[in-house]
Amino acid sequence: MSKWIDMPPVWLAACVALAWAQARVLPMGLSLSHPVTDLLSGLLIGAGLVLMALAVTELRRHRTTVIPHNTPTALVQTGIYKRSRNPIYLGDVLILAGLILRFDAVLSLVLLPVFVWVIERRFIVPEENRMRRAYRADFARYERKTRRWV
Repeated sequence: MSKWIDMPPVWLAACVALAWAQARVLPMGLSLSHPVTDLLSGLLIGAGLVLMALAVTELRRHRTTVIPHNTPTALVQTGIYKRSRNPIYLGDVLILAGLILRFDAVLSLVLLPVFVWVIERRFIVPEENRMRRAYRADFARYERKTRRWV
């Protein structure tokens, strides 16, 4: 059960809920409210959703898992995975940033580096270790030519 609770969407939802609550309960008179901010938030959320869709589509095309705790059956290096080793997590970060701006939760901007740190430690590093064991030289080459985030 804890394996299913300890998933990136749960961490994302928790951060989004914290940002929403901070905006409602503790705004402290700080605001980024502006039409440009609204546009930027929409672009960030949209870009995050597109990245995630492209990544899931590529994983499905290669018939491998999207579940972070499972070992993939293929080392996907095509499509969006040519540009980022973690486009789904990058999409999560963009969505969180966009929602923080949408909620006008200025104090919650601190959640962005915290979320990135949690995602790296809880998911990315263990995933990459599994990939290193499973795909040795292929993953080493992929790791050298493709950055972790962007």
